[in-house]
Amino acid sequence: GILELQIGLDGLVIAQSRNGQFASLSEVDVYKALAANPFGGGKNKAQTWKDVNSKLPAIKIAVIGPPPTSGTRDSFKDLFMIKGCESNAGMLALKKSDEAKYNLACGKVREDGAYIEGGENDNLIVQKLSTDPNALGIFGYSYLEENAQRLHGVPIDGVTPTYETIAGNSYPGARALYIYVKKQHLKAVPGLKEFLAQYAQMWAPDGPLVKRGLIASPQAAR
Repeated sequence: GILELQIGLDGLVIAQSRNGQFASLSEVDVYKALAANPFGGGKNKAQTWKDVNSKLPAIKIAVIGPPPTSGTRDSFKDLFMIKGCESNAGMLALKKSDEAKYNLACGKVREDGAYIEGGENDNLIVQKLSTDPNALGIFGYSYLEENAQRLHGVPIDGVTPTYETIAGNSYPGARALYIYVKKQHLKAVPGLKEFLAQYAQMWAPDGPLVKRGLIASPQAAR
C-alpha cells in the first residue's frame, strides 16, 4: 500500500515584469495563445494576444516556460491548458470518443516560437522577464514571491496569485504538493516513521518549510 501525504500547496503563476501590460488573463486566453491545435481546428495562427482576445494588448505572444521534461510543465498542462480546452463542450465529447485527438488538441503546446522553453532553472526565466516587459513567464509562486521587486503575477480570471488566494484555493493555478511512502517501509526502514513525524511538525503555517516557500495546507488537510 502507498500512503499519500499532502505536505502543502503551491501556485503555478504566470508572471510579468513590473512594467508589463497584462491586467488579467483567463485559462481560455492562455490555452488559445499556446495550444498547437486550438480546439482541434488546425495550426495555431495567433501572433498577438489581441488575436486571442480583442480585449488584450496587441503584443506578440512570447511565454517563457518549463520544458517537457519538467513536472511544472505537467502542472501547466493540467491547470491551464486542459481547463482552457475543456471550456469547449465539444472537447469533452472528443475525450470520450477519441482520446488521442483530444490530447493533441488540449495538451500539445505550439512549437513555432510563441512558447519559449526556459530550461529547468526558473531563475533564468525571472531574469529574462525582468528585462522584457512584453514577455510572460511560468513558474512556481515562491519564485514570484522572492522577486516581488522585479515581477508581479498576472491575475487569472481576476484572481491575483498571493499566499492567501493559493492557501484558500481561489487562485486557479493552486496545486497540492505530496510525498508518497510505502506503508511496509514504516516498520522496515529505520528512522522513516520519525522522519514523517518531523515533516508533519514542519509544514505548519509558522513552520520552517513555509519560511522556505511552501504554502501551508488548510488545517483539515494537515
